[in-house]
Amino acid sequence: MTTQPAATRTVTLPDQITVRELSEVLGATPVDVIKELMKRGVMAAINQSVAYEMAASVAASLGFEPRAADGAGAVTAEEGLEEVKEEEKDLKPRAPVVTVMGHVDHGKTSLLDAIRQTNVAAGEVGAITQHIGAYQVEVNGHAITFIDTPGHEAFTAMRARGATVTDIVVLVVAADDGVMPQTREAIDHARAAGVPIIVAINKIDMESADPTRVKTQLTESGVVVEEYGGDVPAIPVSARTKQGLDDLLEHIQLVAEISELKANPDRPAEATVIESQMDRLRGPMATVIVQKGTLRIGDAVVAGDTWGKVKAMFDDKGRRMDEAGPSAPAELLGLNAVPKAGDLVVAMPDDRQARETADQRARQSAEAAQNHPLTLEAVSGDIAAGRVKDLNVVLKADANGSLEA
Repeated sequence: MTTQPAATRTVTLPDQITVRELSEVLGATPVDVIKELMKRGVMAAINQSVAYEMAASVAASLGFEPRAADGAGAVTAEEGLEEVKEEEKDLKPRAPVVTVMGHVDHGKTSLLDAIRQTNVAAGEVGAITQHIGAYQVEVNGHAITFIDTPGHEAFTAMRARGATVTDIVVLVVAADDGVMPQTREAIDHARAAGVPIIVAINKIDMESADPTRVKTQLTESGVVVEEYGGDVPAIPVSARTKQGLDDLLEHIQLVAEISELKANPDRPAEATVIESQMDRLRGPMATVIVQKGTLRIGDAVVAGDTWGKVKAMFDDKGRRMDEAGPSAPAELLGLNAVPKAGDLVVAMPDDRQARETADQRARQSAEAAQNHPLTLEAVSGDIAAGRVKDLNVVLKADANGSLEA
C-alpha cells in the first residue's frame, strides 16, 4: 500500500480565482493547473475563474494544504447551515436531469418542443408558451427534466463553478449536416462532466439525411455508437414528424434506471442557476434546477453574491408552484439582483444570514477585481476565446487632430 506524503505547504485561496492566478500561487504552469481541472471535469481557460472548492482540490493534488481566505468557499450548507449528513434511508428516487446539446441549427430546441407537445393532453397544447430553459415531462409515469442550452455558455459556466447538474447528455446531430465544431465541443463537455451520452440523429426525415455518415463521424470524434460496437445509443429522430421520440425517451429512462439517481427531499434546498435575466416588470428572475432538498415559497436564499426571499415560483407552463423538489426546474422571483449561470442557490435559516453572506461575497468580488486589474493580455485572451464581442475604448488626446488620427 502506498501513501501520499503529507502536505507541508499551506496556501490561502479566495472565493474565486483565475487559472492564471492559481498557477502563480501554486508555482505551477497554467497547463498543469488546466490538466488538473480537466481531471475533475472542468474545462476552464487561463483567464476563467474557478470556485474555491475546485481550486482547493487542485492545490491539494499538487502537495499544498489549502485554506480559505476569510469568508471564502462556495455558498454551501456550512455558511449558516450545518452540513446535512445524507443517510441511505433518507434518499428517494429522483428524475434524471438531461442536458440537450449540439451544433447550432441542428434542432435542439425543436426536438425539445416536439417532446413537450407529445407529452401534454390535446387541450393543453396551447399552454406551451414558456421558454425558461428547463422543462419537465412525464414518460410512463416517470418525470424527466430537460435543460436546453443556448450555445454551451451556461454549461461551461456551471462546470467552471464546480456545479454538477446534468445526469445525461443528449447530443443532437443533424442527419443531413453531420458532426460540426459545436458537436465536438459538446462531446468534450459531456466527457468532462463524466456523464453518459445518448445521440439523437435529428432530421432523419430529410431527403439528404445520411445517418451512416453521422455514425462514422462520431466514431472519428471518439463517440462509438452501439451499432459499431460501442456503448453509446444512437437514436434516429425527427422533431418535425416526431419519429423516434418514444424510443429516445425510453433510452433516457433506461440510462436513468441504471444510474439509480437519488436525493434527500427533506433537507434545506440546494439548487443551481441555469439561466437568469432582468424582467422589466417582475425584476430579477432565475431558472433553477433543485438538486437537494425542497425549495419553498418564503425560503430565504443566497445565490452567488445575490440574496432574497422566494416570492413566487413558476413551472415551464407558467403555472405557480408552492414548492420544487429534487430535479425539478423552477423559475423563481425574489432575488435582489440577477445571479450568474452556475451559481449555487442555498436555502438559509433567515433573511439576515442570507443578506450577510451575499454582502460578504460581493465585497470579496470587488476586492478581487481591485487586486487583479484587467491586463491587455487578459483582454486579448478573452477576445481570442470569443468571450468579448464588443470592446469599449476611451481615447485621450491633447488635440482634436490627434484624436481623429
